[in-house]
Amino acid sequence: MTKPFDMSLFLSGVLSGSKATQQRHLRQARIMQAAIQQRWQRDNPWSWQLKHVRWFLTQHLKNHSDTTRYYYRLTALLVWKRLRNGLQADQKQLSINHNPQLQQPPLIMTRRLKTGWHS
Repeated sequence: MTKPFDMSLFLSGVLSGSKATQQRHLRQARIMQAAIQQRWQRDNPWSWQLKHVRWFLTQHLKNHSDTTRYYYRLTALLVWKRLRNGLQADQKQLSINHNPQLQQPPLIMTRRLKTGWHS
């Protein structure tokens, strides 16, 4: 049995602001995680694709207020920031190994870097 993905640990490096703001981002990230898990069986942000987050922001939240969608968008940007930081750390680690075959990030990560999650 595997442990559930810890969203608070995942976002701990990029969370800033007041305690209430941090708690809101964590709550919203967990809600995003649960919705994407239920629909696509993707249990953590490392396996998410752009289409998953777009679906959440446009379809899952379509009956919510503009303000709510705005705050979820901010949370999605924090998740994106964390993924980008993790990828950069992975690339630094790979460059230490001096293996030319490992210098390129996976295709899905390259797409994320080029497109981002904002429309």
